[in-house]
Amino acid sequence: MKAHDGMYIGGEWRPARGRDTITVVNPADERVVGQVPAGGAGDVDDAVRAARAALPGWAAPPPAERAARIAALRDVLAARQDEIAETVTAELGSPLPFSRSVHAALPVAVAGSYAELAASHTFEETLGNSTVLHEPVGVVGAITPWNYPLHQIVAKVAPALAAGCAVVLKPAEDTPLTAQLFAEAVHEAGLPAGVFNLVTGLGPVAGQALAEHEGVDLVSFTGSTAVGARIGAVASAAVKRVALELGGKSANVILPGADLARAVHVGVANVMANSGQTCSAWTRMLVDAERYEEAVALAATALAKYVPGERIGPVVSAKQRARVRGYIEKGVEEGARLVVGGPEAPMERGYYVSPTLFADVTPDMTIAQEEIFGPVLCVLRYEDVEDALRIANGTVYGLAGAVWAADDAEAVAFARRMDTGQVDINGGRFNPLAPFGGYKRSGVGRELGPHGLAEYLQTKSLQL
Repeated sequence: MKAHDGMYIGGEWRPARGRDTITVVNPADERVVGQVPAGGAGDVDDAVRAARAALPGWAAPPPAERAARIAALRDVLAARQDEIAETVTAELGSPLPFSRSVHAALPVAVAGSYAELAASHTFEETLGNSTVLHEPVGVVGAITPWNYPLHQIVAKVAPALAAGCAVVLKPAEDTPLTAQLFAEAVHEAGLPAGVFNLVTGLGPVAGQALAEHEGVDLVSFTGSTAVGARIGAVASAAVKRVALELGGKSANVILPGADLARAVHVGVANVMANSGQTCSAWTRMLVDAERYEEAVALAATALAKYVPGERIGPVVSAKQRARVRGYIEKGVEEGARLVVGGPEAPMERGYYVSPTLFADVTPDMTIAQEEIFGPVLCVLRYEDVEDALRIANGTVYGLAGAVWAADDAEAVAFARRMDTGQVDINGGRFNPLAPFGGYKRSGVGRELGPHGLAEYLQTKSLQL
């Protein structure tokens, strides 16, 4: 797609107030693929005003009307999947097959789920002598990350629209072209002017202005825990609601008796997907002492299939590459055994990081505690099930995880004791209706399904 040189505000593309721009670079070859405006506080104010003006007209009609518009948006996204995949590949560097199967297809499914929920959700209920109304919270400021650029947009915008809210989106500066494509889809689907607005810009400028704006009723943010904490503090000072989906350091627990080969191979694939840039990736593999070395050998063999530039893409930027390499160097420095990979560049051009495997990792090491956000897997040894649970729960995060056991009941029993928001049991499949979100410093609130819709609703009770 061709980049727009304006903001999508009030149902039209408008010139930005300033002249600053953001250059979009393909991380696979470091070539410039486009430029977009770097909006500021004035652009954010225009967008919020447009959203506020559109809110009453969008919230008032029956939910079925909103459902029809969201279904139309889903259909446009479905029709433009090839263009979406190519755009994501151009600005994120994701291999095209992965862009097609995940980055383009998943948002269609999520948008479809909210079209159905908007039509079926009970927005009014009776409790005793009271009628309880579930009403839109108002204007939503959505701030999205670059790792799943379209999915994260749809996971916020679709439920907000289903609830009857109006939205102002500030996408990540690394992947603004996908956000512009989404704005085109909104326009093509015929959503009323001002219901969705897009301001591209830098986080500390446009993002901060959106989080602080007095006309925004709820801030929905996905990104790092550090930035989420700052947004939460700003919102709290204004008594403003937040939904925060933050970092993770998920454990992949392989219990004695589990199918080791399957657990390891699925675990490696989970971490390597999207070049390790997934907040819910199972970056800590926990294996009992008896089968530990076998697991390490299996992981090393599985990693050999992930050839940079073919099956695995680059990380998003030079800054992110330096960050991931720094963690790899820290792992070596702290005494972890480097089995595969390392900090050296695997290719002369592009922001590639070698798929890396560490063994002999202890729970107190930096690479076992902090979110790396790159293609790095740590294998930890545990002595018994209680030790495995202690290690699994032994970080400040609690976003996701996985448990493998000889039978589902054993795995479920262990998962119930994990301090995390989502756990896959013996390779359980993704469910777009299941709530996604974290415990502890992994966030506040939930996305996807009816729980994700509830984030954008507030209740009013009428006593009769």
